Amino acid sequence: MATITGIQPRALVRASGGPRYTVALAVDALGTGLLRPFLLLYGVTVLRLSAPVTGTAMTAGIVAGLACMPAVGRWLDRGARSTVVAAAMLVRVLGVALLLVAPAGHVWLFAAAALFLGIGNQAWPAAHAALVATVSHGRERDTALAGARALRNAALGVGALLATACLAGGTNALRALAVVTALAYLAAAALAWSVHVHARPAQDASAEERDDEPAPRMLAILAANVIYVFCLNVPEIAIPLILVTQFHASPMWAAAVFVANTVLVVTLQVPVTVLLSRFSRRAVLALSGVVLAASYLGFLAATSLGHGWGVPAVAAVSVVCTIGEIIYAGSATALVTALAPPRVLGRALARFQLSTGFGLAVSPAVITGLGAHGPTALWGSLTAATLLSASAVATEKDQRRSPAAG
Repeated sequence: MATITGIQPRALVRASGGPRYTVALAVDALGTGLLRPFLLLYGVTVLRLSAPVTGTAMTAGIVAGLACMPAVGRWLDRGARSTVVAAAMLVRVLGVALLLVAPAGHVWLFAAAALFLGIGNQAWPAAHAALVATVSHGRERDTALAGARALRNAALGVGALLATACLAGGTNALRALAVVTALAYLAAAALAWSVHVHARPAQDASAEERDDEPAPRMLAILAANVIYVFCLNVPEIAIPLILVTQFHASPMWAAAVFVANTVLVVTLQVPVTVLLSRFSRRAVLALSGVVLAASYLGFLAATSLGHGWGVPAVAAVSVVCTIGEIIYAGSATALVTALAPPRVLGRALARFQLSTGFGLAVSPAVITGLGAHGPTALWGSLTAATLLSASAVATEKDQRRSPAAG
């Protein structure tokens, strides 16, 4: 198996889809960073909806977006690439437009907006991974996927900071943020569509045969992924929960952990992915589970300390958790793209996104529910589930073994 010791920035951009597509990714992420953290606030303050109604509408949007994933997978398997990426961006333009025209108190228009935003947010990861897999291969593809994630995290962070700075302007500022977000999505969609990437279907199979061919099941990977993605909500939910409710620490500590997580992902995602490219993707994905489980045990130990040492200990352990997240993000999608036959890559990525979306949807309720029973219930359960998932990933046999998958 080839080992990558480095990759030039120009080659990384080319492997990611080209300069225009890279700009599209940044613009799209910037728009998402502007709106996503404040969609709940928009419903409550601008549209004057109750918080429970707003939250329910947002959850329904996520669920509906997941329900659309099988259709997205079939569309990708018919060869569409940049068109699907552009569509995932355009549907969010429609969602933001509905936010802007919704009158105060109109819950159904807000729910429709959340629906279209949810569809776009769920369809984008699979479409993007399929496009990158079409223009690059092997370990270069893995690095390109990692680079795109680092770029997206950076743009999301910038967008969130800009949105935070505008919050003092009240409802007018939130409406202005929505307008800027819609324009960002529209520009990103035009740029993504302009690269005209299309996968040529295999010459030895008809469309009907392609539709009938099953995607690899990868049951252990998909089931494990539901548990793995809990790590993405640890900095946003679990750490603030224990810092504020148990240690009564300043919210600045939780904010510092979140900022540190973003900075580490942006700076280390590509180097760590390249460093671990000498090992098989399956082994690296299993390793990420071990690192995450170790961090969960670290959080459990930190919670046993008093206020003086407990807060900085939690912040320190969060770095280990972020490293596990980086290893996971650099290997999970890469392993799926390596295992899936080209004709069913779209459906395999759609199933993977379904498991990701489901894990992200249920993790807030699970984390807060376990947290209510104490640190041992929360971190002990996460540790056991993550180690079990890592073991399942390591021992699963590939149905269709790819030499690159390892």
